[in-house]
Amino acid sequence: MDDLSLSTLIWLRMARFVQNSNQLSNEHLRRFGLTVAQFEALAHIRNFEPITQSELADGLTVSGGGISRMLARLESEGLISREQDWKTKHISLTPKGRELLERAFPSQQEHQASLFDDSLTEDEKVQLHALMKKLYDTSRKRGENPRE
Repeated sequence: MDDLSLSTLIWLRMARFVQNSNQLSNEHLRRFGLTVAQFEALAHIRNFEPITQSELADGLTVSGGGISRMLARLESEGLISREQDWKTKHISLTPKGRELLERAFPSQQEHQASLFDDSLTEDEKVQLHALMKKLYDTSRKRGENPRE
């Protein structure tokens, strides 16, 4: 690891943190019968419903095939409904899905916040947020104008 730059080490640490955070969240969300991906999908649907399947896939980090399988499962569990409008499927939460998300969301939010609250001061959290926003904004710009 001596030959890795500080920037590479930071990237590796961030990737490992996200992976570990997702593992912990999967364990936490198991009590609600959800995975992190399912939770994110339900939260995204709630925020933008009715939403199309392609809009949902764009808003999440799930492949097209992965989103289809996930939605089929959420639909079979009665958490979402899909209505076909010609070639477009519009997705909404069912009352059962809304109730589950209303129970899971505050718990998951508290769980995630605790990872930061237990480690960082308020000033450190403000600084980290500003730095992460700066990195995110740079990565978005690079995605819009990829280097040749």
